[in-house]
Amino acid sequence: MAKKIVRKTSNRTSGKKAGNKERRNSFNLETLRPPRGSRKRKVRVGRGIGSKLGRTSGAGNKGQKSRRGYSRRRGFEGGQMPLHRRIPKRGFRSPFGKTFAVINLQDLNAFPAGETVTPDLLRAHGFVRTTQQIKILGDGDLQNKLAVHAHAFSASAKDKITKAGGSFEVLA
Repeated sequence: MAKKIVRKTSNRTSGKKAGNKERRNSFNLETLRPPRGSRKRKVRVGRGIGSKLGRTSGAGNKGQKSRRGYSRRRGFEGGQMPLHRRIPKRGFRSPFGKTFAVINLQDLNAFPAGETVTPDLLRAHGFVRTTQQIKILGDGDLQNKLAVHAHAFSASAKDKITKAGGSFEVLA
């Protein structure tokens, strides 16, 4: 005599009842739960061979790197002279040195004649993207008469601005 096989359907996927769809999609205190995949269980190492991280707990076999509390200092190359000590020292960086965002005179031709060019105006037009101080260099020629305000000027830039009939002012 053949047995009749009855397959049960799960109530989890289809909802408890057909009329429950509205309730499933609504948010209230009972239905709040974190998004799927956002809560990950921590890995418990050394809990038997069936856990994939048993015995050596993922640290490999023997040696200094497999011991507890091991941490190698930065740049350590196993006793070999590290790269940062093999390469010769070179140069000097002054603790009082100033860095400038530089702009050439030919770039200032974008402004109409008679305009006062300030660091804020240069930033607004996208010539300078940093908050550094601004230095004007004398590359190119200035066609318009401008009043230029900047933190520093090269000697050739000062000369070319005055030749074009403009003026310059060094900001503090």
